[in-house]
Amino acid sequence: MVYFIINGLGFNCRNDKRTCANKDISCRICIINKLKEMGFEITTNLKILRIISDDKRQEMERDSIWQKFLDVLNIKYVLIMDNESGLSLLNYPVSSAEIDASLLSGFIQANITFSESSEVSGNMPESIIEHHFFEFQYKDFNILLKNGEFIRICFILDHKASLHMKSNVDQFLDIFEDTFNDNFIALRETGLFNDEGMNDYIIDSFNIDLVFPMTLTYAIPPELLDQINENRVQKAIYELAKEALSDKSFFYINTLLNKVKKIVHIQLNVVLYEIYQLLEKKIIVTMPLEAILSNLENKQDTSQKREIKIQPLSSMIINDEDLVKLKSKIQNLDESAGKEIIKEIMKKGKSAEHYQSAEKEYKKAVLLSREFKFKEEEKRASRLLFKSEKKMKEIELEFSIETGDKSEKNKDYIKAIHNYQNAIKIMEENLIYSVSDPRIKKLKRKILKLREEI
Repeated sequence: MVYFIINGLGFNCRNDKRTCANKDISCRICIINKLKEMGFEITTNLKILRIISDDKRQEMERDSIWQKFLDVLNIKYVLIMDNESGLSLLNYPVSSAEIDASLLSGFIQANITFSESSEVSGNMPESIIEHHFFEFQYKDFNILLKNGEFIRICFILDHKASLHMKSNVDQFLDIFEDTFNDNFIALRETGLFNDEGMNDYIIDSFNIDLVFPMTLTYAIPPELLDQINENRVQKAIYELAKEALSDKSFFYINTLLNKVKKIVHIQLNVVLYEIYQLLEKKIIVTMPLEAILSNLENKQDTSQKREIKIQPLSSMIINDEDLVKLKSKIQNLDESAGKEIIKEIMKKGKSAEHYQSAEKEYKKAVLLSREFKFKEEEKRASRLLFKSEKKMKEIELEFSIETGDKSEKNKDYIKAIHNYQNAIKIMEENLIYSVSDPRIKKLKRKILKLREEI
């Protein structure tokens, strides 16, 4: 079988070149003849690529998906305007960039009027005249604009639009106006405009959901899970996504890309291709709007808790019921009795079954000692707190190394690298051990070896 890419579209002619009835003529001429028979009008710039192997075809798919992603990252804002009045009809912010749609519409209308004037049109680049694109700058952004029969669609971009994006915009505008033809006719006749469904159409057409918050589906069929486990990169992506979701309710593809890149030196377009496969299989899914809003509310609650943590000590005590009671007791006792209570808290911390519980008690002791200026008690409690936190980090370090070793034995090399990197991070950032500790060098050598295996 010989596979072709025709202006970005795939075509399988289902013939073997050696036994093809038309082998005496070139494949290009053969394909052009077939397209003409199907009623296609052929232009001189028709691009036909012959793909010999599946590897080459996959490489082209990777490049195509990567370009889609780059284009999405480039889009900051989408604006649809009436091409007669220049009024803004639909505004779709893709990023958090703050743009005044009414000011932007006026700026665009003025530039279009100027560009289309007889004085300027003679100096316009041939590519703009041919494809009817307008490109100019607005503040720190680049603008790509194209006129249709009813509307002009405008993209506010970080950088100049790629040829791939221009091609998409070209195709999009005709289909978009045809799909919502009744809406635009109603606008002309009544002045009323209904934009229902247009945002979703824009999202689907330009793959804007690639920058949406993502999560993992709740139920994965066993056969799909087996496929993921057989693909090292997909398995790493899946495991890192699960890890990200343990901290918060969503993750971003861009963050996931960078995490995988830090673990294994694989080209980003290869990683994105595998992420895209998980999107296609509905393993990775976009977050519903309701869930995102709920997460934002939870995030605000978390921010408020963080604010409490950095308030003066007296405010922290007022907001902790246990500490309020303790403070009340100490206020009614003499100094020696107050110190005795702090001593009991530290004793409770020493006898705690879990380090987390011990840490909580030591923090109480430190806070109360500081509040009532018991300096010796504060020193003792601080030392115990430091030892407790250090012990927790040591346990985390041992767990990371053991999990890495286990993953390496199971030939789950990407997971092993991830755990070894976490172990190195604990040793270097938390200064549990000297940076010159030979285990750091040993783990780094292991990581290099595992990357070669991958």
